[in-house]
Amino acid sequence: MSLAINKILVAGANANTDGAYFQADSVTVPNTSAYVLTAGTYYVYPTANVVIQVNNNTNGAAFANVYAANAGGLVIADGVNVRLKDFGNAGDVTVNVVTINGGEAASGTYNT
Repeated sequence: MSLAINKILVAGANANTDGAYFQADSVTVPNTSAYVLTAGTYYVYPTANVVIQVNNNTNGAAFANVYAANAGGLVIADGVNVRLKDFGNAGDVTVNVVTINGGEAASGTYNT
């Protein structure tokens, strides 16, 4: 998952293909626990019994809901203060997300 917003795009490229802007992914939120999103920009799909929370306190103990359960949205995560919280007590939950395509790793500069 990438922090980069600037990308070289290929016209008409579908998600998860070379040159596409978006990359579909999923994360697993443990039963009645939380998953901290890695740094990046995400569209989070609505998921039953999962809320999106942001920490608003310097000691990390004051997470507040910014999206209710079963309500997705656009999320910008810093890798520490944004999490997905499962409160359903029905086992682990898979949350589908779309993030910015990380692209291919470069092996060097000016390779021949």
